[in-house]
This record gives sequence, structure tokens and C-alpha cells, in this order.
Amino acid sequence: MAEAARAEAKPAGRLSLSQRARALIRRNEISLIALGLVVGATAGLFATGILWASLFLHTHLFGHERISAIARLESPWQALVPAAGGLLLGISGLFIRRWRKERPVDPIEANALRGGQMSLADSAVIVGQTVISNGFGASVGLEAAYTQMGSGFASSVGSLLGLRRADLRTLVACGSAGAIAAAFAAPLTGAFYAFELILGAYTPFGLAPVGAAAIGGAVVSRLLGSAGDFVKMPDPAIVLHETDMALLLALGILCAAFGIAIMRGVGSVEALFRWSRLPQWLHPVIGGLIVGALVFVSPHVLSSGHGATIELFDDAAPAIGAVALAIGAKSIASAVSIGSGFRGGLFFASLYLGSLVGWLYAQIAALYMPQAPLDGLTSAIIGMVSLAVAIVGGPLTMSFLALETTRNFSLSVLILTVTTLVSVIVRRSFGYSFATWRLHLRGESIRSAQDVGWMRDLTVGRLMRPDVEIARSDMSIDEFIRLFPLGSAQWVVCVDPLGRYKGMVFVPDAYVLKAPDALKHKDLAALSRLPGQFLVAETNVKGAAQLFEQTEAEALAVVDNSADRRVIGLLTEAHLLRRYAEELDKARRELSGEPFAPPGG
Repeated sequence: MAEAARAEAKPAGRLSLSQRARALIRRNEISLIALGLVVGATAGLFATGILWASLFLHTHLFGHERISAIARLESPWQALVPAAGGLLLGISGLFIRRWRKERPVDPIEANALRGGQMSLADSAVIVGQTVISNGFGASVGLEAAYTQMGSGFASSVGSLLGLRRADLRTLVACGSAGAIAAAFAAPLTGAFYAFELILGAYTPFGLAPVGAAAIGGAVVSRLLGSAGDFVKMPDPAIVLHETDMALLLALGILCAAFGIAIMRGVGSVEALFRWSRLPQWLHPVIGGLIVGALVFVSPHVLSSGHGATIELFDDAAPAIGAVALAIGAKSIASAVSIGSGFRGGLFFASLYLGSLVGWLYAQIAALYMPQAPLDGLTSAIIGMVSLAVAIVGGPLTMSFLALETTRNFSLSVLILTVTTLVSVIVRRSFGYSFATWRLHLRGESIRSAQDVGWMRDLTVGRLMRPDVEIARSDMSIDEFIRLFPLGSAQWVVCVDPLGRYKGMVFVPDAYVLKAPDALKHKDLAALSRLPGQFLVAETNVKGAAQLFEQTEAEALAVVDNSADRRVIGLLTEAHLLRRYAEELDKARRELSGEPFAPPGG
């Protein structure tokens, strides 16, 4: 009773802490910038912890931190370590699927379809699976875990504060920006990763908070000593001639085709495992055995390839045969690892493979053009960013990654040109990055993180008029005219005696009949239009607009389902387009940070 009395005595206008924080963020952009900085720095801490956990497994399972750089296994039995990791993943996956029924959502899908809503518990599970996959030697990277945890934490904070959709999406991007910036100690890379891949667009509204998050993540990683340069260029002044430029542009085109082949390869491996009808928990075990066998072809197939990339740029003259073997083995290992069920991404694997392809390309070009040989390290950098853009996407992200990590700004124009070319080729010929390709294989149609979730939420059921006029199809036209005087309604839905949809009747049609009176005693079905065209309540605004365009109708009936066809409402094309335009303008204003004024406001 005392607690109830105290609650009643509490001022009615007092806001909770989360309500005050939400109001402050909505009123003051500086508050969102500060929150982005905190989220980015925290994401940097998460990224550091994830890296250390993976390196711990590398050290204790393989005796080396950067296992992709080892020359050979200390013991042949270590080739079974990836299979052991696959077994651990497979068995734990059985329990996880019982505990978590819904499929986890990554930052791109969350921002595209769910307004930034992510599950922190699911993110933690994905991080654990990724650390096991990478730590036990599967050919996957940790970058997916970095961004998953950073964005998952950001989404949880934003949801706790009750942030509006646009602010929550921006905060999710801040989490990814801080994580990637921490991974490479490259704030520009982290910021543009967030803009290109997590937000799907560069926005002036998001510039400050995302930039602050990237700086926060990079500072944390430098303070903890968890990130460093993975590529070093000994000569920052490189003079490129017209022939070199043409050859390097051709290298970009080659990498675009190679990247598409790798992405399709992952899908083919997944399809092959499904066709085998083997238990799902066994898939990563078999994948781990294949990766272990490939270690004897090239030890560089293990893990993401970070150490092997450093070794490639430090070694002035690796053997051409070894590089060719590494390209083939690493490509197969990456496709098999992802396709068999190991968790992780192809971010760093694409950087490593691209650098190998670029270096090999320069050596082959030198055989046929000895008078004007390509610089091997320059070619490796161009190959690295080209393949990464083809697979991961984000031409500006990869350009800044190369420039920030190599500190070689003499290549900036060439890098931007090649990455743009590769991006256009992949977008026009394939249409997806690796992340959105994976979503496409699951049945999603999104091609970027641009917010289309509001479009899916705007359904026919929300837009329709439920007070629809209905008439039976066996009613005479004479009776119809008596029931619906001219001006009482424009459209009437026609149903059969069992109440099922039979078509639309335009009321003026009944009044312009110039036939004998006998015709007016015919059934109303003679005037019905579009008997086989209707909408269901679950259809979104895009699907409804497409049906209006196909039928050239002004109004369509809404039914409960395609089988029963019970009429529940009516939707006109004019109302649909007006509401669509309003929501589109609202989304545009939120993206740019402009205040949204409702119609008539």
C-alpha cells in the first residue's frame, strides 16, 4: 500500500530516464553524435575481444597466432582441427535451433527490412559461432562477427531508448562503423563501410554520428594495440604509364568476374549439401575435412588470410606456382567453409585472394610484356580492392581501406577508377554483393541496406476502406439501380450467393444502358469487371501498385485470401499512390534529417 501511495504521489508529468534521453536525442543532434561515439568505441572493444579470442584458439590449436602464414602444420593431425570445429558447430547448432526458432538478422537485413531492430542474443550466438569457425581454421573472416556484435549492441541501446526508425538505423550503422574502423585502425574505411553497406546511402544527417563512431572504434583499437597495418608499400611514389593503367583496369574486370564466380560457388556448395540430404549438423564436419585436406595443398587456406596477406607484401618474390595453388585452394576452401555452414564472411578472404590474383597477374603480364613490366605490389593492391568490391561491395570503402592501410595516395585516382568500374560491372551483370546474394538465396529481394521495410509494412490491409458496398451477382440490374442511386457510390463489389468475390461494378454503367427494358432484368454479373483480379490484405504497397498497373483498374476489391475470396474492403489507385508518395517523402526526409511535416500540417 505504501508503494502504491508513493507511486500516486509521483508527479504525473515526470519522464523516465529513457524517455528523457530519447527526447534529448530527438531535439539535439549533438546527443546522437555523442551516443554514436560511445557505441563506436564499445564496438571497438567488442572487436578487440573477438580478435583476441580467435588468436587464443589459433595459438593453442595450431601453435601460431596468424595461422594463414604458417609454412606447414606442426603435425598432420592438425588438419583435423577444422573438422573438429565443424562438429562443435553442428552439435551446438542443434540446441541453438531449439532455443532460437527465428533466423538471426544481420545489420544489412535489419536496416533494410526491420528499421534497425536486431537481437543482441542472436548477435552473441553468431559471434560465438564465428570465433569457433575462424579459430578452428575454417576459411572465413571475423569481420562479420565484428559488425554483428557492434550493430547488435547499438540496436539494443537504441531500442532501450525507444529511438525512432531513422535514428535507430543510424545507430546500427555506427556500431558497424566502429567495428570495422577498429579492425583495420582505419576510421574512413569504417565510416564508408557503414554508409555504403549498412545504411545503403551517404546521408548528411548520418555523417557526424557515423564519423564519430568510426573514430571511437579506431582510437580504442590503437589504445589496445589490437590493429595494425596489414599492407606496407616501400615506395610511395609510383609512376604509372598508359599501358600500366590499361592493364590494371583489365585486372579489375578480371577480378569482377572472379568475384561473381566465388559467390556463385558458395551457392553451389550449399545446393550440393542440400541435395546430399545429409543431416545439417554433419555439413560443417565434412566442410572442415575438405578444408583440412586443402591445407596440404596450401597452408594459406586456414582462417581469413590476414597473416598470409602480410607475408605476400613482405616477400618480394613468392613462387608463381605457390601463388597459383594458393588462389585455387583458398577459393575452394572459402566456398566450402561458407557453403557447409561455418559462420563468418569473405571480407578478408577477398582481400587476400585479390592480392594473390593481382600479384600473379603482374608476373604473367611481365612474361608477355617484358619491356614494360607491371609493379607486382601495385598490381596486388589493385587486385585486392577490386575483388573485395566485387564480393563485399562498397567501392569507396575498399578505396579508403587501401589508401589508409598502405598510406600510398599516389594510387588514389587509379584505385577509385578501378573500384567504380568493378562495382558497375558486378551490379549490372550480377546485381548483388555477397551479403545480399546470401539473402537472395533465402528468398529476399533486397540488393542493399536502403530502408524498404516501411514499404513492406505498408500493406493493403492498412490502406483499404472496410466500408465497401456489396451486391449479389444474381441481382437484376433494375434492382441494382433502385438500391444504388446515381451518386450514392462509384464502385460496388459483386459477390456470388455464397459471398465470394465475382467482380467490380462501376455504378454509372447501370445508368448508361441504352438497351431494351428486358436487358435491365439480366443479372448484375453482366456488368461486373475484373472477376479474376483482386488484392489480399497482406500484399504490400509495391505489389498493389504493380497489380493496378497491370489491370489498369481504378479500384480493386480486397479479399481475405485467394481461396475463399471473402470481400473485406476496397482500395482505389488514387489513395494508394497518395499514401505511397507520403511515405516515400517521409523516408526521404528522415534520410536527410529534415523534419517531417504531415499533409496539411
